[in-house]
Amino acid sequence: MDPGHEPGKGLYFADGKRKVDYVLVYQYRRPSSVHDSPGQHRLSVISNGSFPRVGSKEPEGVKEEHAEVVLDVGPADPAEGEKLMIREEFEANLREAGLEMERDNEHKVHGQGFIRVHAPWQVLSREAEFLKIKVPTKKVRKFPVPPYFIFLLSLLWISDTVSVSAPSDWYNIESKDTFFDNATRSRIVSRLSLILLAGMRGITTLIAKGVYDSAFPLHDVNIKSSCVFMQPELFLLFQLLHDEWARYGAFYKYQPVDLIRKYFGEKIGLYFAWLGVYTQLLALASLVGIIVFLYGCFTIDSNVPSLEMCDEKQNFTMCPLCDRACEYWHLSTACGTARASHLFDNPATVFFAIFMSLWAVMFLEHWKRRQNSLNYSWNMTGMEEEEVLNFSLSSLSLFIFFSQPGDEKLTWKDRMPGYFINISSILLMFGVTFAAVFGVIMYRITVSALLAMSPDAQIKSNVRVTVTATAVIINLVVILILDEIYGSVAVWLTELEIPKTETNFEERLILKAFLLKFMNAYAPIFYVAFFKGRFAGRPGDYVYIFNDYRMEECAPGGCLIELCIQLSIIMLGKQLIQNNVFEIAIPKLKKLFRTIKEKKMIPEEREEQAGRTLRQWHLDYNLEPFDGLTPEYMEMIIQFGFVSLFVASFPLAPLFALLNNVIEIRLDAKKFVTELRRPDAVRAKDIGIWYNILSGMGKFSVIINAFVISFTSDFIPRLVYQYMYSETGTMHGFIDHTLSYFNVSHFKEGTAPSGSTITVCRYKDYREPPWSGTPYQFSKHYWSVLAARLAFVILFQNLVMFMGLLVAWVIPDVPKNISEQLKREKTLLVDVFMNEEKEKLQLIQSLFSKEAAQPRQPQIQQSSLPQDASEPRLPLPNLTQTGDTTDVGASIPLSSRFRTRPRAASFSQFTRQASMSPRSDAGRHTAV
Repeated sequence: MDPGHEPGKGLYFADGKRKVDYVLVYQYRRPSSVHDSPGQHRLSVISNGSFPRVGSKEPEGVKEEHAEVVLDVGPADPAEGEKLMIREEFEANLREAGLEMERDNEHKVHGQGFIRVHAPWQVLSREAEFLKIKVPTKKVRKFPVPPYFIFLLSLLWISDTVSVSAPSDWYNIESKDTFFDNATRSRIVSRLSLILLAGMRGITTLIAKGVYDSAFPLHDVNIKSSCVFMQPELFLLFQLLHDEWARYGAFYKYQPVDLIRKYFGEKIGLYFAWLGVYTQLLALASLVGIIVFLYGCFTIDSNVPSLEMCDEKQNFTMCPLCDRACEYWHLSTACGTARASHLFDNPATVFFAIFMSLWAVMFLEHWKRRQNSLNYSWNMTGMEEEEVLNFSLSSLSLFIFFSQPGDEKLTWKDRMPGYFINISSILLMFGVTFAAVFGVIMYRITVSALLAMSPDAQIKSNVRVTVTATAVIINLVVILILDEIYGSVAVWLTELEIPKTETNFEERLILKAFLLKFMNAYAPIFYVAFFKGRFAGRPGDYVYIFNDYRMEECAPGGCLIELCIQLSIIMLGKQLIQNNVFEIAIPKLKKLFRTIKEKKMIPEEREEQAGRTLRQWHLDYNLEPFDGLTPEYMEMIIQFGFVSLFVASFPLAPLFALLNNVIEIRLDAKKFVTELRRPDAVRAKDIGIWYNILSGMGKFSVIINAFVISFTSDFIPRLVYQYMYSETGTMHGFIDHTLSYFNVSHFKEGTAPSGSTITVCRYKDYREPPWSGTPYQFSKHYWSVLAARLAFVILFQNLVMFMGLLVAWVIPDVPKNISEQLKREKTLLVDVFMNEEKEKLQLIQSLFSKEAAQPRQPQIQQSSLPQDASEPRLPLPNLTQTGDTTDVGASIPLSSRFRTRPRAASFSQFTRQASMSPRSDAGRHTAV
């Protein structure tokens, strides 16, 4: 194809009629070239991509007079020669499968070669039958009986291996070029390129080995180009997606899920449908979270515990926060922390935790209903799970590199080293995560001690806030770095297992990446929620790290406010930096890098590229490749954990998730439409393993929220005090009840502040005072609170689980209108089949009637065979051979003498041996 030729503008072959359904890209390099006429060399390029040998005739309609053709003298690198041979072999297989190909002339010594692939109607209809693709039929279909139909029936009886497809006049085929949309056409070509293996060489393997650089279908149009040379409906579809979906200004509109599915396929359509359902239900959770937060704001001035902490008259003198450098301090200085803690630690938080647990169940049930509705509207209800015939890209490359043609099948002993490396590597990554958390803990301890020794009173008063904020930021940076590392490690570990199919590869990769990223994102939060301050000890008997660093304690108002700060900063930081900035900035940087690289090109190559007409495949090749939906799902799954697992500590988490998702939907839409190559259209009935992960996290969130309310917040101690120990039945005196006494003379030598006259200090714990018979031992109040906490965990978990099951039972998986419609369709389908069977029986009866009316036909006796009452009775002729077998055989048509058992169930009654006649035991009967 001459570079100056422009018919089709990149969406069609050079003839302007055949669509480009798929594009293969490869890198070539040649040491030299010879220019000559196209008829003298084997590697001359013609429009369908074939290579005619010397003396062969060119295909009809292909004219390449005076065209410049390049003959390879031979690559200097033997590997390039091997790649060339593999490409020729693979492309020959594609042509044998019926695909048509077109390529450009290679004018340069090295560069990219583009091969366009077109699937003709015969290939599309054949593969559509294999893939069981549903297509629309005519509303009224007549069953014609042409003269040749009787002969066709006889052929069907002779052989049970003939498959007769439905006639083409059953379907609404207005144009063969538009009957299958572009997504279906590319999926068919992609399937052929995956299953046509030449010595274990599918397209994914060839890309892994460097034979091809990439393979992708074309976008219908590039929005930045002035090219609109295409079918109006295709341009309209792309324009609708670009203007009404991939635009930030359309954030308030519903997503055109049907158009997304039509353009990108069912798998991507389901992702955006799931994201839309998740975002819609987040609106309800956000509303309830805002109400809970406002309740805390309105009741903060009437909260008795915070008022007691802020009351300077009570003058609670607290023990030092660190050894030697820290002084005694008054509890009233933590007034701000106590008031802020009440915003999230109030009775409404318990209700919100229960609500969010039920919300998670409702979300999953609502998605199942939505998924079933989409399956029905997308004609996926009868789809069987497609067997994935190709290995994944990475596992195939490893299989080919490390196996020989004569290798036997891998056994569990062969796979054991890979599994051992997987388990040990995952444990090592867990250790890295814990080490990062421990490093941040050491930072908090040391910085707190250093700031406490500062002579500046302002710095000393804000030590806790400063240390907490900076430590969380460090945690966020570490999480972002380890996330990228763990993603690559998960891919490498999955490749070592050499999964058999792409589905297995994807599921194992998702599980590993989820485990690593889950631990990485939530490990700092779990530490603050359940471990911080639990093992710090008490004054006079503190726990030390490396014998020098004292374990940190929770704030006087409890660890819940620190958990809230930790959760909010990590959640918002991941959403703003990882989910949005990375997705926007990194593609822009890559595009800038390509621009700089083009400016540094050799002047001759730059002039040649500037003079070349850019086709759609050139524009799409410059886009970023599609890496799958795993990163997109992973972002939302981690966010779902922030929303559901620790929502009791941060009721505003659903609101921030909602704001993020409104932007995320349009950001992903813009990325898919304008910044990524068009992915292969993949059929899918559900979101796969992600649903199981969501379901597991929903159940896990019930347990986590129960422990957060019981052990992290002060909800249970307040209830115990109010109903067991308060003399007035109110919260007055609660702060004094939760503080224990300590005699400062019991400090270890060198740990107490010097120059102080204080004899007794207070610390938060339930322990006996120093003047009791068992000083500093846990008091009976401690055991009462602990029993109440454990009882609340059990009660909360069982109550929420029961209510979740009740919600799941109330909400049916399939909407009523769809279930009724499916029943009607099955009934109509049975009626259609029964009518067709009756018509076939009538045709067979008419056939036998014509045979009976022929002259010189032997007498035919009829025997009634047992039939089902629901089937129409048909007189069945039995040909009885009483004398000369040659005469009888001559009177029977040839198609009746060699009939085998037919495939149709309705024809089975004609295969029975009619040997029930008592008149002639020796006679033989032939059943027709």
